[in-house]
Amino acid sequence: MDEKGVSRYFNEILDQIPEGLMVVDPKGNILFVNEAMAQLTGYGAGELAGSPCTILNCDVCEVIRSQAKKHFCNLFEIKKVKGKRCLFMKKNGTYASVKKDASVLRDSEGHLLGALEIYHDISELDKKDRQIEALSRKANEEAGFYGMVGKSTVMKKVFQIVEKVAQSDAPVLITGESGTGKELVAQAIHRMGTRREGPMVQFNCAALNPSLLESELFGHVKGAFTGAYRHRKGRFEAAQGGDIFLDEIGDLPLSLQAKLLRVLEMKQIERVGDHAPINVDVRIITATNRDLLGLIQQGKFREDLYFRINVVPVHLPPLRERVDDIPLLVDAFLRRLRKRSHKEIPGIDPEVMDFFMRYRWPGNIRELKSTLEYAFVVAESGVIQMNHLPKTSNRSDDVPTAVSMPMNPKEEEEKASLLKALEQSRGNKTEAARILKVHRMTVWNRMRKYGIHMKQHVADHERD
Repeated sequence: MDEKGVSRYFNEILDQIPEGLMVVDPKGNILFVNEAMAQLTGYGAGELAGSPCTILNCDVCEVIRSQAKKHFCNLFEIKKVKGKRCLFMKKNGTYASVKKDASVLRDSEGHLLGALEIYHDISELDKKDRQIEALSRKANEEAGFYGMVGKSTVMKKVFQIVEKVAQSDAPVLITGESGTGKELVAQAIHRMGTRREGPMVQFNCAALNPSLLESELFGHVKGAFTGAYRHRKGRFEAAQGGDIFLDEIGDLPLSLQAKLLRVLEMKQIERVGDHAPINVDVRIITATNRDLLGLIQQGKFREDLYFRINVVPVHLPPLRERVDDIPLLVDAFLRRLRKRSHKEIPGIDPEVMDFFMRYRWPGNIRELKSTLEYAFVVAESGVIQMNHLPKTSNRSDDVPTAVSMPMNPKEEEEKASLLKALEQSRGNKTEAARILKVHRMTVWNRMRKYGIHMKQHVADHERD
C-alpha cells in the first residue's frame, strides 16, 4: 500500500471514532478533522482543513493562547490539557458544549509537529443533569397539584386554567401578590406542557443591573466588555426547545423591554458584543406582583410588550381569599418539616389554627411557611402553641375582630346558631360542627366571617 493509501486507510479509521478529533500545526492551522468533529461544528471537513483553529472561536482556547510566551498557543508549553469544559461557536452561530482533551505531538527525534485535540460532546450530559434536577425536585414535592396544595373553589379554578394553559404554546403572564406561589404555577405549566422534555430556565428580572441583565438573558461573546474572558450562553439559549420563566417582569428596565419584545416578535436574540441574530425556540412565561397597567401609565412599562406577554393570564389569589386551604397547607408544611428533622411535632394547637384562619397573611403562603418553620424550631415537643409563633405574625391589628357590614336575618340566625353550638361544645370546633351538621371548615369560616374569637367568647360566656 502506498503512502496515500495508508493515509486514506487511517483517515477512515479516525472517522469511526465517536469523539471529535482535530490536529493543528504549531501555528494553529487545522491539518485534519474527523467526521465526528465536522458534525459537531457544523462545518464540512474541507472547510476546516487549512483554516486557522480560531475559526471555532473557543473561549478556553482564547485564554490558553493569551498565556503563551514562546509559541502560538500555551498548549505547546504546558503540553497537555485534560477535561477542560468549554464552548465553541458552530457554523450556524450557536454554541457547542464540549469537554476538551489535548496534547502535543512530536516526532521520534522530539521535534514539535503540532497538537491533537479531542472534543467530547456533553450537551446530552447537560440535558440529563437538568432532568435529574427536575426529578429530584418532583420527588421532594408533596402530593397535590404539581406541588401546589389547595382544594378551595378558587384554587380549583386556577388548576383548571393551568391545565388548559399548559397545552398552549402562547406566552403566559402569572400575576399575584408576593408569596402566592407564582413559581410553582410556572413549573406546573412546564411539566404539563408540550415542552416538558426540554429545559425549564428560571430568571429573576429584579436581581441584577441592566448591563448584567442583558448578558444573563442573551449571553455574550468573549471580549464584549471588560472581564468577558469567555463566551457565556444566555438564559434564552439555555432554554432552547423548552420554557423560560422570567419572574418580576415588572422590574425589567425599559432598555431590555425593547429587546425582549424583539425576541417575542422575531424569535431571535443577539448576544452582547455580537450582531449576528440567533434563532431561539422557547416559550416565555412571566410573572409579577406589580400593577403593570399602572406602570404603563407611568411610562415605566411598554404597552406593546404588555400585550405580547399577557396573551394567557393566570391570576393567583392571596391566602386571605382562600382560607379553606390553610389547614391543608399547615399539614403539608409540617409533614415536610418532620421529614427534615428528628422532631415529632404532631400539629398545631386549635387556638393557633383559629389565629391562622383569622390572620390576614400579608406575606401569603411564604409567610405561613416561614411562621411554621420558626415555630417548629422553637417548640421542643408536642403541638405548636401561640407562644411558639414569631412576634411579627402574632399581631392583633392584622386580625379582623368585627363585621363591618350589617347582617341580614339569615346571617343573624346563622351567627346565633354558631354561638350556641360553640357554647355547648365549650369551644371545640369539631363538636360544634357535629352539632350544626356542617364541616369543621365551615365553623372556622363562619367564625372568621362574624369576627368571633373563640378564647374571648368562652371567657365572656364563663363570666356570664
